[in-house]
Amino acid sequence: MPRVIASLDELQSLAGGPEVAASSWFAVPQEMIDSFAAVSGDRQWIHVDTDRAKEQSPWGTTIAHGFLTLSLLSRMAAEAFALQIGQSATINYGLNKVRFPAPVRAGSRIRGHFSLLGCGVRPGGVEVVWQVTVEAEGQEKPVCVADWVLRVVTGTEV
Repeated sequence: MPRVIASLDELQSLAGGPEVAASSWFAVPQEMIDSFAAVSGDRQWIHVDTDRAKEQSPWGTTIAHGFLTLSLLSRMAAEAFALQIGQSATINYGLNKVRFPAPVRAGSRIRGHFSLLGCGVRPGGVEVVWQVTVEAEGQEKPVCVADWVLRVVTGTEV
């Protein structure tokens, strides 16, 4: 069950504090990596050639695209928290910072941890900045760290 954040006051009170929520673990199988390669056009062997990766990759297997990991933030957020502050939409506004400190090996399980860096009222809504740390099960280093900016639309302007 996602953590429900039921008001703007509650959301603002979470800024700068400890972790707000975390998603559940889920697998990133080779089939997901192959599908992303087909959509993105990034068919580099490190992602899609399992035989070559087994022989030549420093990780002994294929790895997920960094952008695939990044694209899964929405899925992780939906599992981790639910904003219910009277919005009509929540829009991905972009990223302030993104790093991929370690790879996601094919078949690994990952999950996202969300901390609220800040939020502020803007015309038509609220801008929310989450620090998201994605970990892979059994790995010390995170596989993605990103400052993710969302616009929560409560009015007519964005």
